Amino acid sequence: MFSRIGAAAYKKDLTNIRILSEYLGDPDRKFKSIHIAGTNGKGSTSHMLAAILQTAGYKTGLYTSPHLKDFRERIRVNGAMIEKDFVVEFTSAVQPLIQTLDPSFFEITVAMAFDYFAKEQVEIAVIEVGLGGRLDSTNIILPELSVITNIGWDHMNMLGDTLEKIAFEKAGIIKQGVPVVIGETLPVTKSVFQEVATEKKSPIHFADQTRYVDESGMEKDELVVEVVNSLSNEKQVYHLDLPGIYQTRNLVTVLETVYQLREMGWHLPEKTVKTALRQVKKLTGLHGRWQIVHHHPLLVFDVAHNVDGMKQVTEQLEITDHKELHIVIGMVKDKEVEKILELLPKAARYYFTRAQIPRALPEDQLAKAGSALGLHGNHFPDVNDALRSAFANAGKEDLILVCGSVFLIGEIEWEEGGH
Repeated sequence: MFSRIGAAAYKKDLTNIRILSEYLGDPDRKFKSIHIAGTNGKGSTSHMLAAILQTAGYKTGLYTSPHLKDFRERIRVNGAMIEKDFVVEFTSAVQPLIQTLDPSFFEITVAMAFDYFAKEQVEIAVIEVGLGGRLDSTNIILPELSVITNIGWDHMNMLGDTLEKIAFEKAGIIKQGVPVVIGETLPVTKSVFQEVATEKKSPIHFADQTRYVDESGMEKDELVVEVVNSLSNEKQVYHLDLPGIYQTRNLVTVLETVYQLREMGWHLPEKTVKTALRQVKKLTGLHGRWQIVHHHPLLVFDVAHNVDGMKQVTEQLEITDHKELHIVIGMVKDKEVEKILELLPKAARYYFTRAQIPRALPEDQLAKAGSALGLHGNHFPDVNDALRSAFANAGKEDLILVCGSVFLIGEIEWEEGGH
């Protein structure tokens, strides 16, 4: 399992998934889809699009990874998690093939998702890439539209050590004649996308060239964003239940994707888009994106775990009112630990910890790396112990942030509305 052991579990070709799919009767050809890749934002973008499509009345599949608490979070139809019985029956049915193929955990999960969406007869499925794009198991689909949110530094050990190489891997989801939306324009990667799109005869649309965010701010626990259409100068105001300021970038990508879907004949009225964006969490079960779970002290969970993600979180910290700052952090070994820690504020009190997976960086090593960069605090073998300590030390006007790893957030024993 990649999530537990890392690079050793990554299979660099599509042979297994093609065999699995054929064995199941090619379910990936039985539903329409939107394919979403990118270094950061692909999860939020996927959930926003799924919320919009299901609010518009389409039976919508959603495939994302990894999960926080329950494996079934990865595969949803209209927000509802895959049936437990289906997971059991599917696994039994492909057992003979598992013995001979030895597919990865991710390959089996992708095959399960496609089989479920086909059997549920979804009208459209939003499919999030697991890793990269070109060689990702999800890349056997022929989507209506491909979306690449952005390019940043993550998984360089598998995707390449330059932004161009990483962009090339993500551009692998661009299909012959299928339009592609690029969320953020970077001079260094723009030409990579244009070359692949030209070669594939795919219309290419850069979302940030057609719309921009004029203003954004917080109202209660909502993010309020004013978006301007660069061509018509028309303004629209959106309320998002995902309050992270970094969602402004994802929103621009989502709006361009919605526009392109409308051009293809999908019925997605503006009113529906606005309604859906106010309730993405409720409609699709998205958690861990600047998720405010408690006030006084303010407690926030965020799955940020790479350099670009952490930059966005530190920007958010700067605009969030608080007295003292407490940061509970745990990371996995294959991330750029020092580069990420360098971004964090020295004035905070730190609670270094770890997720209970082999890939986790031991908390004492993380504390040592933090201390060398001027980040001081204690270390704890379990995230819940770390969080209890932070709560014991925090005043009513303080902010407690838990971040650094999806797996860490997944292990927090927290019920909505209480400890």
